[in-house]
Amino acid sequence: MEEERIGLFIDYENLAIGAREDLGMSFDFRPIADALAERGRVVVRRAYADWIHFDEDRQMLTQNHVELIEIPQRKGLVRKNAADIKMAVDAVELAFERGYVTTFVICTGDSDFTPLVHKLRELNKRVIGVGLKASTSKLLPPACDEFLFYESLEGVELPPARVIRRGRAAAQGPAEAEPTTPAGDLESAAILVAQTLSGLERSTGGEVRASTLKRALLRKDPTFNEADFGFRAFGELLRHLEKRKIIALKDEGQVGDPVVTFPEEGRGEEDAFELLRRVVAEQSKKGTVVLSGLKNQMRKADPGFSEKKHGYSSFLQFVKAAKAKGIIDFAWDDTADDYVLRPI
Repeated sequence: MEEERIGLFIDYENLAIGAREDLGMSFDFRPIADALAERGRVVVRRAYADWIHFDEDRQMLTQNHVELIEIPQRKGLVRKNAADIKMAVDAVELAFERGYVTTFVICTGDSDFTPLVHKLRELNKRVIGVGLKASTSKLLPPACDEFLFYESLEGVELPPARVIRRGRAAAQGPAEAEPTTPAGDLESAAILVAQTLSGLERSTGGEVRASTLKRALLRKDPTFNEADFGFRAFGELLRHLEKRKIIALKDEGQVGDPVVTFPEEGRGEEDAFELLRRVVAEQSKKGTVVLSGLKNQMRKADPGFSEKKHGYSSFLQFVKAAKAKGIIDFAWDDTADDYVLRPI
């Protein structure tokens, strides 16, 4: 497979000030360089700033072969806007003049760059964003193909104790240190993987490779990162889910890129179907059992229940599958104006 050729553009003021004010540390370019080295060959590296304010960072960047683009000193937002405009113009110009550049990495958390991201993707370029969690606009990550939070990159050494600042507003008084990247909710990862795998199986009608699944996950959530759930690699996350019988892996043909499917005995939903059967049977003793509100009854019996964990896109789809397997029966009832379920 042909390697990606990457153009890197850094809104340096955004990252450097963010690292200092949000994380209480100096910005280090090396973790970004290492992360991009895993994704392809970086052929262009440019950083934009009024370098008189970042004189101590010049050597660190030049040692990493970053071209420093000088923005003449002006006052306030005028200078900042000049850097933003220059960076956007250069990125679009590169997209047109260097067709071999397949991926653009935009390092900033500024929402002003969202139109640039849209334009680059319109030109059939893959776009990766890099920013800090506290200072990245909510508009930017969903616009990208992938978004990396600087704090989560391997090699970023966070201070052992610091005050988290929201939107760079200085916290008043002492505060307890909080982890920058709290452990992700592994259940939410399991649900996302199962739901995405189910959708891919329906839409493609063929086998789903791990690499295909990862790309689909990033399309759904560009900030998805298995490291947030405590795994060093995506394959490690998949093997964990396989042990839990949520998915199954088959090494067929391509080493390191297994086929991902659901277990042959099902999607691990047997217990969920049994829960549905039991709840419907219990509720039917009290009267008519309708679909509306039934999911809440199941969660009262099992707070961890979620049909999405088993690859179903909706509770109705889950109930239809249960009917097909002879677990329960249900049909539309005009009098109840809802689906009515009955035990079998």
